[in-house]
Amino acid sequence: MERTEVLVIGGGLLGCAVAYHLARGGAGVHLIEKDQLNRHASGQNAGSLHFQLEYRMIQHGHAVAARAAEALPLHLDAMNSWAGLEDELGEPCGVRRGGGLMLAESPEDLALLAHKTHLEHSHGLDVELLDARATHELAPYLSERVVGAAWCPGEGKADPRLVTHAYARAARRLGARIETGVRLTALRHDGRHWLADTAAGPRLSARAVVVAAGVWTAEVAAMADIRLPVVPVALTMTVTAATRPLVPHLVQHAGRRLSLKQSAEGNILIGGGRAAKFVQHAGTLDLDARPELRLDSVFAGADAARVVPAVQRLPVLRVWSGATSLAPDQLPLLGAVPRRPDLYVATGGSGFTLGPTYSRLLAEQILTGSTALPLDDYSPARFGALNFV
Repeated sequence: MERTEVLVIGGGLLGCAVAYHLARGGAGVHLIEKDQLNRHASGQNAGSLHFQLEYRMIQHGHAVAARAAEALPLHLDAMNSWAGLEDELGEPCGVRRGGGLMLAESPEDLALLAHKTHLEHSHGLDVELLDARATHELAPYLSERVVGAAWCPGEGKADPRLVTHAYARAARRLGARIETGVRLTALRHDGRHWLADTAAGPRLSARAVVVAAGVWTAEVAAMADIRLPVVPVALTMTVTAATRPLVPHLVQHAGRRLSLKQSAEGNILIGGGRAAKFVQHAGTLDLDARPELRLDSVFAGADAARVVPAVQRLPVLRVWSGATSLAPDQLPLLGAVPRRPDLYVATGGSGFTLGPTYSRLLAEQILTGSTALPLDDYSPARFGALNFV
């Protein structure tokens, strides 16, 4: 039996960042990851720091957008967290904040942006609705199809290849134990401690457990006899050959699944929620298998070229798939799980963008029982009807 104060399950950005904040607060921490650190969603996304409400949050009507806007206090906090992250961790994370544009190509898109910016202003986000002239003065690389945009000066990008590992190294320096290749097989509470079995190695005992397992969150929670409505989503990303400095901003779209940005090396990264397809066996999703590419998503570059014409001349280097997790209401699942003492969860929402905030607040809750920002709106308790015991 190996004992620790807090067991963290999952070695993505959230898991490593929670381990860092807990160790920084003086807790004993043991993190286990079934594969390699940063192997899944945290390392496979395009690295957007998108503090505006995304397309998926505004496309289904005003009521859904208003619900998604309840997470904007987390967005504001995360904007400040990313600004100082490299200094805090003591190493580069590829953070560049040149501002972000959410584009409109039609009057309908502009109406969506107007409603979105009204919601964001009500929560204190610095965002401005630009007409066509102001948009093209700010971003002359855009197509004439673009008739306006919402501008957020605090948006940008980070390098997903660097951030998780920076958190992991900082956590280790503070005494956290981080192990990879350790798959959880059972999790139960004996009335005093959490007991975790793994496929190989001794049983682990912990006062508290953090589930930061991404698309496997529901599977891990089920081991503790808890049902959480975590929806896996398979996505596609595309990267072009490097080119001259072309797109200094994070670019999103109000009317279609599209985002793009330029890396420090000059490549154009294209994402924005293009679908991939999970592998299935007898109707069950195989979350361990890399999602399959879909032909319609592979040609995302055509949409990118609609708004940034210079992209049309760039060869595609690679197209890849990844997966992330969402809750049905698109808000995070963040905080203590009811009726399971000292069991905590962190997933959903914009997990990369909001990861520094999720992890710090969750560590505060575990260490002190209180948080700098209220978590009630994001608590797993809102799905308490799924769990009767």
